[in-house]
Amino acid sequence: MENHNVNESSFSVYANGLRLMLDINIQGEIAHKNLVLLSSGHNATASSLVKEFLLPIGPEKLVLSFIPEKESFGFVNAIEIVPVVDKLFKDSVTKVGGSEVELGLSQRGVETMYRLNVGGPKLGPSQDLNLYRTWETDSSYMVIENAGEHVDNSSSITYASADESPVAPLLVYETARTMSSDTEVLEKRFNISWKFEVDPNFDYLVRLHFCELVVDKQNQRIFRIYINNQTAAGNFDIYAHAGGKNKAIYQDYFDPVSSKNDVLWIQLGPDTSAGASGTDALLSGLEIFKLSKNGNLAHLVRFDSSGHSVDNSRMRIIWISVGASVATIILFAFLVTMVVCLCKMRRKKSDDDSKNNPPGWRPLFLHVNNSTTNAKAAGGSLRLNTLAASTLGRKFTLAEIRAATKNFDDGLAIGVGGFGKVYRGELEDGTVIAIKRATPHSQQGLAEFETEIVMLSRLRHRHLVSLIGFCDEHNEMILVYEYMANGTLRSHLFGSNLPPLSWKQRLEACIGSARGLHYLHTGSERGIIHRDVKTTNILLDENFVAKMSDFGLSKAGPSMDHTHVSTAVKGSFGYLDPEYFRRQQLTEKSDVYSFGVVLFEAVCARAVINPTLPKDQINLAEWALSWQKQRSLESIIDPNLRGNYSPESLDKYGEIAEKCLADEGKNRPMMGEVLWHLEYVLQLHEAWLRKQNGENSFSSSQVSLEEVPESSLQACTNQDSSEAVKSQTGSTLHNMV
Repeated sequence: MENHNVNESSFSVYANGLRLMLDINIQGEIAHKNLVLLSSGHNATASSLVKEFLLPIGPEKLVLSFIPEKESFGFVNAIEIVPVVDKLFKDSVTKVGGSEVELGLSQRGVETMYRLNVGGPKLGPSQDLNLYRTWETDSSYMVIENAGEHVDNSSSITYASADESPVAPLLVYETARTMSSDTEVLEKRFNISWKFEVDPNFDYLVRLHFCELVVDKQNQRIFRIYINNQTAAGNFDIYAHAGGKNKAIYQDYFDPVSSKNDVLWIQLGPDTSAGASGTDALLSGLEIFKLSKNGNLAHLVRFDSSGHSVDNSRMRIIWISVGASVATIILFAFLVTMVVCLCKMRRKKSDDDSKNNPPGWRPLFLHVNNSTTNAKAAGGSLRLNTLAASTLGRKFTLAEIRAATKNFDDGLAIGVGGFGKVYRGELEDGTVIAIKRATPHSQQGLAEFETEIVMLSRLRHRHLVSLIGFCDEHNEMILVYEYMANGTLRSHLFGSNLPPLSWKQRLEACIGSARGLHYLHTGSERGIIHRDVKTTNILLDENFVAKMSDFGLSKAGPSMDHTHVSTAVKGSFGYLDPEYFRRQQLTEKSDVYSFGVVLFEAVCARAVINPTLPKDQINLAEWALSWQKQRSLESIIDPNLRGNYSPESLDKYGEIAEKCLADEGKNRPMMGEVLWHLEYVLQLHEAWLRKQNGENSFSSSQVSLEEVPESSLQACTNQDSSEAVKSQTGSTLHNMV
């Protein structure tokens, strides 16, 4: 340790796989903070660094990892963990210069960048009894300090709504800044302005706190709110919004900061067009939160001991992707505060050694069988205690894996998830494989990794991705799968230069994935709920045969005496069953809802959530459903399909998708029914194709979803399961034609 200089040490910090800090040097960070204060004409007295994060934590543990750089050591002086109520953030937020957007804040990591008691004194943790936070003063961040005046009123401040109470203490609302009465300021029409240094290329949530302390009726103080020179709100009247004087409220605004911008401006100014009797503005508190992006909250910038940025070619933003499947509603959230100095954690091996032997892993089967994983997996019915190596197929040596991937060459990476990376590999005999290598930094990914081991060791079906083998040498956790040459279904729908799929190919892909889901739901006594059905988890082989993949969130279905599984909500935004979201009760019908979104995505070829579109088009499921209910689905389909599909097949297809998206699960069809109807849709289209080619065809019968005979659902069977099993209703599954 004596050879390592604390002032020159750098380290990274992870929390359950979310990267919080990257190669951070504490001395440089503190010096830079003081340099910024000095440059703005304020006292520079910072001697410590505090980092505060809000993390979504499910039933798993919170694991913090400090990873030192070479010849460095990691250290921390204190860690505070505070439970946070789920009312702290709303998922729907006003975008600056736009409409409401869904941010999924309860599933994203959040870093507090600034928290200010505007116009008031510094508040310590003991003065914020809900969350024990510190509120700094705002004067250091004001562009023109005399552009705002301090006002206070401590009498009878109350929250306008009970939901406001955990957000900020009442002390914040007892003080505020208003526009200055200074004649020069008024004549030059200065706004009250605050300027903040932020990390570029991240999304930010700006929270503004208001409480009208002076005026006692509407239209006396109306102003505009600007964020980065865009109007976030006009005609803003605190009295009207709060419903009276001395009532505390807050407003959230979403602002995506570009890669070219490292400054965030907040300004308040009078709205002279609103007809207010006064020319003024008021603000009580201010918070700025950075939102995680692809599993990352870290921005790599190095500072020397004087606080100046080091010009280094490596100084760029580096992302670590955890995939779209990591969406977790807060059941237990924690606020983690880190301050600098004592506990020393040292990297014992070089970078090359850590690549060969990732820290923290035990051999696969030892890890799978340990006491931490003896808890019920996949919803409680499947245990890992007796998982045998034989169920995982061939045991590969690490040398074979390295040779197949050219020593884990990033150029062969074909995917990234919360577990780590997926590589394309080639064995000595020319067999192409997919290799999933777990990273030691992701505890959430580890849980999903283990779930996938259990699922794939017990499931075999033509429309489920097959597990070929594994490798657990040198503390590695590696799974080897069949390689799916044509990638994800989504990549063939939009966002790539791949040729568009025909209507028949899309139907066949939907049918294949429906068969895989139907087998999951009925191929065992309790069935299995996938819980993350989406087009990126539907893979296509070299013949465009569709297979379901990624079983890390899967859960065993309810037992015979229960109708659902009670569990924390997980899944992906845009595909998530609203009933599951509201009630936290998981059923097979949750997969059916997600599959309905997939059906609309396959025919419309657009993202399920696109905040850049008009408000009524942002959510694909809602938008497509509104057109389908008008029986006008053809108006919004992929232009590549126009003139190349059977109109009757599209009509039936739309009916199926509409049924899948019923708000209540009891009104949705089973996957067997969905599969039956999709096969019928394909028959309609093939008959149309034959007719187009001058061949004999058949006249279609008028079959609606309500008219499917029970016996016809028995035809939806598992062609490729390794043994005959019984469905939840007890009937034996037959081979599918």
